[in-house]
Amino acid sequence: MQESKKMHWASLNEVSFVAGMRLLFWIYRLLGRWPFRIVLYPVLCWYVLTQKKARNASQTYLQQLNTHTSLQVSTSLLGVIHHFAAFAETILDKMLLWGGLFKVDQVEYYGQESLHQQVVEKKGAILICSHLGNIDMCRVLSRRFPEVRLTILVHTKHAQSFNRMMAKLNPDSQLDLLQVTDMTPATAILLAERVAQGGFVVIAGDRVPVSPNPRVTIASFLGKPAAFPIGPYVLASLLRCPVYLLFSLPVNGVPQVHFELLCESVNPKRSEREQTFQTLASKYAERLGAFCERAPLQWFNFYDFWHLAGDSTSSAASQLDISDASR
Repeated sequence: MQESKKMHWASLNEVSFVAGMRLLFWIYRLLGRWPFRIVLYPVLCWYVLTQKKARNASQTYLQQLNTHTSLQVSTSLLGVIHHFAAFAETILDKMLLWGGLFKVDQVEYYGQESLHQQVVEKKGAILICSHLGNIDMCRVLSRRFPEVRLTILVHTKHAQSFNRMMAKLNPDSQLDLLQVTDMTPATAILLAERVAQGGFVVIAGDRVPVSPNPRVTIASFLGKPAAFPIGPYVLASLLRCPVYLLFSLPVNGVPQVHFELLCESVNPKRSEREQTFQTLASKYAERLGAFCERAPLQWFNFYDFWHLAGDSTSSAASQLDISDASR
């Protein structure tokens, strides 16, 4: 396997990008969004030209969109720059959110009724999110509703520079994060207690676990097999709670938050566990692909997402690994 194929997403270095975003944030504060955008593109051009792995990953994703859908997004270098520009705009929005400068009354919600019933009945659930759009939208807005208690499972050791920058903007940006690399019995007990008390556990479903032998299953994503973590579904089987999908993305410039019920509970027989997890991951991948079609430049996994599908995978039911729900 080529060296680029071996590169795990968690080993990618975000220092240079964060340094550029810190500068651009202050340009926005002083001059507004359009001057921010004018200065943004030279920074992005430099980043895209010097970061080959991220550039290739973006181009692969855009090509897969064109192959599987009726979309015709540009896969040229300019198209890749536009993809990274969308990412930079999202990073800016995260900073504005935590800095108290984002107009939160513009956010549109869809499918929140069933989730609201969980809150009323003080019943917890698992929310499976993705690296599509701006997941921090939900974290910040949950501050407006104290009854919605979130615990977000993350692996953010690879993003320490970004975390420090966000903490300077608002220390509360780190409050509901739970650093998880491997699921331990103590962590499982903690999460079970929080769900039993009506809390919501948020976990990403579109990044493989940070471990030497990740436990994944293969599902079709945008028409091509890809590896997806089974951790969210094993966790749901342990906690015996409903599972919702959570997508946050801008559509035609309007920020939207979508909630969808994936299943009421996950309680398969031992002999059916692996197939159950694979089925749930496939449903998730299908919905993620559908939302990528709505906002094609808003999916921000800048690594070779499809390469693990060719590797051998061990039993999905044998071990619980947790993926990253970080920014």
